[in-house]
Amino acid sequence: MLFDVVIIGAGPSGLFSAFQAGMLGMKSAIIDSLEVIGGQCAALYPEKPIYDIPAYPEIISQDLINKLVEQAAPFTPEYFLSQQLIALEDHNSFFKVTTSIGTVLQAKVVIIAAGAGAFGPNRPPLENIESYEEKSVFYLITNRNSLANKNIIIAGGGDSALDWAISLSEIANVSIVHRRNKFRAAPATVQKIHELESMNKIKLITNYQLDGLNGQNGILEEVIVADLDGNKKILKADILLPFFGLAQNLGPILNFGLNISNHHIDVTPPYFETNVKGIYAVGDVANYPGKLKLILTSFAESASALHHSYNRVFDGKALHFEYSTTKGIKN
Repeated sequence: MLFDVVIIGAGPSGLFSAFQAGMLGMKSAIIDSLEVIGGQCAALYPEKPIYDIPAYPEIISQDLINKLVEQAAPFTPEYFLSQQLIALEDHNSFFKVTTSIGTVLQAKVVIIAAGAGAFGPNRPPLENIESYEEKSVFYLITNRNSLANKNIIIAGGGDSALDWAISLSEIANVSIVHRRNKFRAAPATVQKIHELESMNKIKLITNYQLDGLNGQNGILEEVIVADLDGNKKILKADILLPFFGLAQNLGPILNFGLNISNHHIDVTPPYFETNVKGIYAVGDVANYPGKLKLILTSFAESASALHHSYNRVFDGKALHFEYSTTKGIKN
């Protein structure tokens, strides 16, 4: 199957890459190991509110994915889901891409928008935590309303933990457990957390970390936390939400001759091309000095990469840039 561009990853940056490719007259294919479109946004955080998408003061993660799919739809990108990239062969003028189920694609350009690669949640090392998972311990939230009026313990100090704490404080009793009294989230989010604490809408339990779980038949009753001196507290809990990030694995991408640093692909701004001509990396998987891991940043990276690839896709033809308001949507 012949395409101009093969995009690895169907998360936000991959979907926006398909739109940008279409705007430039390129036919695209998107490969993703998940069975659904949307990457982490759909698989792990479908109901998570996002606050830093331009023009959206707040948008739910799955709604953002739906909008991006709708935006790319006029250009009919082809989706190859539930399959992983396992081979990438450079034939100079084109790349041969093979997936885990034997799909073979050919394209002049490859955009790697793989996010965290193959991923899964980092589980806290608590005894018997497996018996509580999917009953009262969850690593993602698929139905926010099902947590209404619950006693919820959120463990973690990053953006996901604090964003969900803010959202769930509207409908439930929320406590945040974090091993330090400083958080790793956006300053405005941290400020909001402290405002909610002052209003007694959120409880902060800092300088403590998870130590144990009490309950029966997978139904949680208490979460035990401990400080660095071994002093313990028992917290009443119906639900535990550990948000400690993702275990990241680039899988076969590590074998394609790309320069890799700490599980990220090295690229060169301003076009985000890898050390292999014609292969670009955008979004969370891309690494370069000053990298800012935001969805909106990945959109700009995708646009720059695809505009740069135009000459390769169309055999040396020069790109005469036009604003979208001028040329409209042409498929």
